[in-house]
Amino acid sequence: MNGRDLGLKQADAAYIAEISTRTGQRIEAGTHQPNRGRLQDQRTVPDPLADVWEDELEPMLRRDPRLKPMTLYEYLQDKYPGQYPQVLRTLQRRVRTWKALHGPSPEVMFELRHEPGVQGFSDFTELKGITITIAGKPFEHLIYHYRLGYSGWRYAQIIEGGESFVALSEGLQNAFAACGGVPTQHRTDSLSAAYRNMGGRRSKNLTRLYDELCDHYRLEPTRNNKGVAHENGSIESPHGHLKNRIKQAIYLRGSADFTSVAEYQALIDAQVAKLNQQCQTKYEQEKDHLQPLPKYRTPDYEVLTAKVSKRSTIDVRCILYTVPSRLIGRQLELHLYHDRIVGYLERHPVVELPRKRVSGKGKRRDRCINYRHVIGSMRLKPRAFIYCTWQSDLLPNPEYRQIWEQLKAQFDLEQAAKIIVEALYIAAVQDKEQAVAVYLQQQLRSSSLTLNRLKKQFEPPQMKQVPELSIEQHSLELYDKLLPSCSVPAEPLPAPEPLFKKAQALPHVDPLGIYRIPSHAGKLVLCGILTSLVRNGGPTKRTSSSKTCPHRSQAPKRKKFYQL
Repeated sequence: MNGRDLGLKQADAAYIAEISTRTGQRIEAGTHQPNRGRLQDQRTVPDPLADVWEDELEPMLRRDPRLKPMTLYEYLQDKYPGQYPQVLRTLQRRVRTWKALHGPSPEVMFELRHEPGVQGFSDFTELKGITITIAGKPFEHLIYHYRLGYSGWRYAQIIEGGESFVALSEGLQNAFAACGGVPTQHRTDSLSAAYRNMGGRRSKNLTRLYDELCDHYRLEPTRNNKGVAHENGSIESPHGHLKNRIKQAIYLRGSADFTSVAEYQALIDAQVAKLNQQCQTKYEQEKDHLQPLPKYRTPDYEVLTAKVSKRSTIDVRCILYTVPSRLIGRQLELHLYHDRIVGYLERHPVVELPRKRVSGKGKRRDRCINYRHVIGSMRLKPRAFIYCTWQSDLLPNPEYRQIWEQLKAQFDLEQAAKIIVEALYIAAVQDKEQAVAVYLQQQLRSSSLTLNRLKKQFEPPQMKQVPELSIEQHSLELYDKLLPSCSVPAEPLPAPEPLFKKAQALPHVDPLGIYRIPSHAGKLVLCGILTSLVRNGGPTKRTSSSKTCPHRSQAPKRKKFYQL
């Protein structure tokens, strides 16, 4: 106490320090809080686990340190019902302390340094906790996520389907194009699209397609150990930041339903752009260290071939697709992307189909039917719609399915089939699917629908006839005015020669025919030279002067000619 050092009395010094005189006396005597800073060597309350900790619980932890406090607590409740009702928190503290003192050492995480332009990371992730719908239908998808290790610049893209090589190839090449360069290494986890995880020692770790992709972009492929996700932490942890931003943007939007996949992708692009703004400076530094892009992209699709059946369908990966009926019997080359199928005939693109996948447990096959491909043929035989196995798939939406049920109730089956087929034909040819549906619903409510009225309502406007143009040809003498005046009078043009002149017979040429008196056998007899050409198939060989042929009369030759 400073007051006592100055010679003040005990009471005055305690008053200045704002403590009681008795406290001042204990402080001066050294008996105030004598155990301050001393570890407590005895419990203030009895240990509720004293009877079971050393004899039962601790031996169980030594045998298997992976046991959790809740497991031990349930063990006590089962073995000693009612004796340990409120010991869970005590047991949790006791187990945590025991593992820190006697348990196995956890794995150490080392901080890594990333060099600019060296590593790029790829992975697929799923947006959980929220259901995305496209036009009211649930949309199953993944998000491909690419990130540069040094700057943190990232790219994200919607992927329909699973973690296939086609999805990896398209997403990675799009990321390189958006980034403007290629890193030295590409790191992923053990993707089955890139690595043969079940292969033996003799097989190469990389798949052929992924090896060709890395070779095209001069990439060194690397991966983390199997089942160790934290080794790819440079992309696993940013997954959470990206998905959190996407969810918050959807919550702010007020709806998780989008009109198209492109609208959903635009929302993701906006959130990725905001994250990239935070690392723009480091990205500009890393951009100078990236490898240049190659001149061409490597194919990011899978190639298959399929022959169009007589039903105007092709079978691709257990999915039945319809194609335009003009392709029946043709062999198509199919390019399978992650979200679409493009068909080529003799290197010409002839059809593009949305790619569909089998969904639902227990289903192995599915159909993707487009009524626009076959409605032209069905219009010629509308009764085929009644018993067609694709009947529900030919109707484009639930609205048309409801119209079909109403048609069956108001008309006989054949007339209903004619009306619905004609309606689908008009919707396909004139691209008025919604307008046709609205008209059918109005007419059905008023019970005034007929096939002729439907045709007349959507009859295409008649083409206006182009009026005939009468053009008067101007005189050619008008062109003379464009020529400069000349004092020399123009010479008259010579008279035009006739187009055909009568050929004059030469006196030294032998005639090919001999005219004779008409008879029933013929009016013209060819000379011997022509009959020899027909008989021998070519010109006759010249005979030498030493070998002379005997003279033959013309009668045998004429006889042969008459036989011809």
